Amino acid sequence: MKIILLQDIKSLGKKGDIVEVNDGYARNYIFPKKLGAEANGKNLNDLKLQKAKEEKIAREQLETAENFAKEMAAKEVIVTIKGGEGGRVFGSISSKEIAQAAKTQCGMEIDKKKIQLSEPIKNFGVYEVAVKLHPKVTGKLKVKVQEDR
Repeated sequence: MKIILLQDIKSLGKKGDIVEVNDGYARNYIFPKKLGAEANGKNLNDLKLQKAKEEKIAREQLETAENFAKEMAAKEVIVTIKGGEGGRVFGSISSKEIAQAAKTQCGMEIDKKKIQLSEPIKNFGVYEVAVKLHPKVTGKLKVKVQEDR
């Protein structure tokens, strides 16, 4: 019997896959636990429409992320911190501080977990920080570190 999986099943496949299983397995396990549905005309059509909707949403999210990356590349965020001699700072600039500065100065909501710092910023200057907006889109944000006076 062919069934459409409604949830991921470790031994069979992922959600939305069409798989062949024994009739008894489908009637006694899959259908009662609502893990799958019979692959008839109506259910196949519903699956096709659902996949089309998911693809459309994924495309819109990708476009939104790309547009936000372009907008973010044009902006510069200024972060101030106390410093000592030789251009060294006391402490370091974290992703949380960068996210707060971006929100207050540019009005951009950036999740601090998406800001990717290869190492903490411990010197004054201008840095390009990578921000992971989407699995396929990584934007760049200019961060200018100045001495707090």
